[in-house]
Amino acid sequence: MMKREMITCLLASLALVCLTMPNGAFAQLPVKPLAAQQILLQSNNPQLAKNKKLVYDMWREFLEGGHMEVAEKYFTETYMQHNPNAATGRKALVEFFSKFMKPQPISDTIKAPVVAILAEGNLVTISFAQTKPDPVDKTKKYSTTWFDMFRIENGKIAEHWDCAEKMKPN
Repeated sequence: MMKREMITCLLASLALVCLTMPNGAFAQLPVKPLAAQQILLQSNNPQLAKNKKLVYDMWREFLEGGHMEVAEKYFTETYMQHNPNAATGRKALVEFFSKFMKPQPISDTIKAPVVAILAEGNLVTISFAQTKPDPVDKTKKYSTTWFDMFRIENGKIAEHWDCAEKMKPN
């Protein structure tokens, strides 16, 4: 138990350090993705660990892997989407991502730089570090984080929230 508490404390400290680092510093962190991500999937509560793994696997297979055929495995038919750029429903989700995703080999890890995977009750939140071009000075970049939260219902993802803003139509 003491070892697990130490790991949890270390991860919380690492997340805090990452969130307060200067611009561009995320790229300088020597992270072993598989080991680091596997630790983030752990929980003292088996149901919370299972919920984290569901979201983790969905992210790798569906979102990053572009495998639309696994949608039924991960999402309820009545999946609710709170991102203003995508419609509600599993069918609408597949239609949305099919427009710009093509199947790729599925990675053992999430490719994006994961900061944390947190679970409480039936909710799982995953956060990522991002480096983006500065909108004022295109020669510079800045670091930020992105958060996605999912509600799990009967072993599938039933609802999603993120911080996306509405995109301009093309």
